[in-house]
Amino acid sequence: MPEHNRVELNPPSGIFPAPPGVSLPPERAPARRADDPAIAARLDDLIAQVGGRPGSFEARLVKDLLTTGLKLIPDGRDTGELKLITTTIKELRYAYRVFGQYAEPHKVSIFGSARTPPTHPDYAAAREFGRLMADKGWMVITGAGDGIMKAGHEGPGREQSFGVAIRLPFETTANEVIAGDEKLIHFRYFFTRKLMFLSQSEAVALFPGGFGTMDEAFEALTLIQTGKSSMIPIVLCEGEGQTYWQEWNHSMRTLLLNRGWISPEDVSLYRLCNTPQEAVDEVLKFYRVYHSSRYVKDDLIIRLKRPIAQRDVERLTEEFKVLIRPSPVPNGATGGKAVMMLRGPLPEEDDHLDLPRLVFPHTRHKFGLVRILIDRINECP
Repeated sequence: MPEHNRVELNPPSGIFPAPPGVSLPPERAPARRADDPAIAARLDDLIAQVGGRPGSFEARLVKDLLTTGLKLIPDGRDTGELKLITTTIKELRYAYRVFGQYAEPHKVSIFGSARTPPTHPDYAAAREFGRLMADKGWMVITGAGDGIMKAGHEGPGREQSFGVAIRLPFETTANEVIAGDEKLIHFRYFFTRKLMFLSQSEAVALFPGGFGTMDEAFEALTLIQTGKSSMIPIVLCEGEGQTYWQEWNHSMRTLLLNRGWISPEDVSLYRLCNTPQEAVDEVLKFYRVYHSSRYVKDDLIIRLKRPIAQRDVERLTEEFKVLIRPSPVPNGATGGKAVMMLRGPLPEEDDHLDLPRLVFPHTRHKFGLVRILIDRINECP
């Protein structure tokens, strides 16, 4: 504990007994650890009282959350840190509740400048892209501001739009399309806002913008490049006659690829599209056969909307063998042959059990090649 600034002028030299006939107040019991068995039992009881199922994985996660919160007290975290942690949890809980009401429809996040005027070709392209995606049954998420964000809401309309707004001193209101809607969420922190953008989207559409748009673009690309986020299509779109993304792509290849700061396959993580319709087609093509993916231990599980032929599985195994981690051999070394397999769900899975899977032990690198693998899967007849 930090020392107090105030000290006694004449500190006592020893311990004085209480005067005769006077009893001292009871000593304060030392604080228990947050993971004390007695406290853990009380947490289990509290979780059960609010409907948690004792022993379930979800109940254990909530218990971990509560235990971590209690540990902040003996940690001595200051008020500012406690406010940040508390606000973060509150923001995420509320946002998940809102999105949870619309779990089924696919969603695309649209990023772009708040400064784009309604007369600009980029504005018209964003509005048209949002409308076309809504026509295909998708919902649209934008930052709820003006410019590209407003255009992204105008296309699909209020009913098929989410607003994920950030509290800024110079942008205090949401655009008129989404203002007052139950699907408008206000965030204090950029990092919680970006988490919801990417965790709730099955696609990202980038339109020209400034620092904020670049931040969102590189956040999405970095998370996918490193395997921290599920693979989703990222389309770069702009208005007729514009060259923003061509110049950006040239810069990425000149500044990053040519210097070796990114791998050749990393440029496959995004696609330049000349029209809103081309961007829509690219997003929909990504989900032609591919459904979703996850890991079970070291195995990459790629869920498919329908089976593919065994000859295609063998062809993909050969083409993408660099992604397959060799099986261990009896002497403890590696080098045994591993292949891609078409099969049903693994015992550890509990969702989408009706879908076939393409399964292989993944090296967990070269995620740009995983993106190309999904393209090849979608090309299977």
